[in-house]
Amino acid sequence: MPEPKPFVSIRDVSNTYVSRSYGVLGKKTGKSVLDHVGLEIRDGEIFGLVGESGCGKTTLARAMLGLIDYEGEILIGGIRQDRRRRREMARKVQAVFQDPAGSLNPVKTVGSILEEPLRIQGVKSREERVRRVDEILSLIGLDPAYKTRRPSELSGGQRQRVCIGCALMPAPKLIVADEAVSSLDVSVGAQILNLFQDLHQRLGLSLFFISHNLNVVYYLCDRITVMYRGQIVELGAAGDIYDNAAHPYTQALLAAVPEPVGEEAAPPEAVLAAETPDAVPAACKYARICPRREECGGREPGDPVNIARTGKEPHYVRCVLVSAHM
Repeated sequence: MPEPKPFVSIRDVSNTYVSRSYGVLGKKTGKSVLDHVGLEIRDGEIFGLVGESGCGKTTLARAMLGLIDYEGEILIGGIRQDRRRRREMARKVQAVFQDPAGSLNPVKTVGSILEEPLRIQGVKSREERVRRVDEILSLIGLDPAYKTRRPSELSGGQRQRVCIGCALMPAPKLIVADEAVSSLDVSVGAQILNLFQDLHQRLGLSLFFISHNLNVVYYLCDRITVMYRGQIVELGAAGDIYDNAAHPYTQALLAAVPEPVGEEAAPPEAVLAAETPDAVPAACKYARICPRREECGGREPGDPVNIARTGKEPHYVRCVLVSAHM
């Protein structure tokens, strides 16, 4: 059976934030946020990106949506994504963000909010817009009576369902979900994850799911990539990453997940540590806090290495220690 073609190709993408330390008269300084990121999302795949806050996850999402400039190349459906093509590409890729309350106009009704994408697309028939709104409400698990309600009258989970409905209105092939369940209660978040799975199966959607929680991405995603300080450090099938994590950072993320009551806690050396200002600089970005840095001396890890044993699905790791044992 042939491998599915990539719907999204991210090639050597970098991004630097420029700021001034003392207002408009201060000297410009640059901070690298994305460092030569490369990955592919297959057509009809649920692909997960996990990493701690500040590692560049949202910046990559914004680049995929055409909201910021970047170096490198992002192809979606064979077309290069950039800020000039943002409206054209909106028919292919849509987003669901972390805060549903901040994503919805508080003075408009749910029906009006859901109709807005159709108005922008030029659907002039009122009957057609109403029919499509009813169709989407049913798809996201809400009664048509919700059309007359405003966002303040909805629960957090209902608001996020409306946000998902807005993203579905242009009939995209890809949805970028950036921490879409992190602001919700655990039970409500689980319902939203199940909704994403249902939409994926019924509509054939590709989904780029971003989270800091490895348990969530393991439950939902087909493949997972782990990001640290703007670099991809590990990528592979969800089960392989979860059960056979090879990079010390991925192992630390898994160790930081709370264990069920009665089970043995992770060893202290595997727990995530804070990077201190006096840490010794090294070529490897993770070496400053890596519990195994003495074994490699912080050398530059180079390109990711495929450590898969079966050949069914590649498992890439960017680490000198892993490369040395291949």
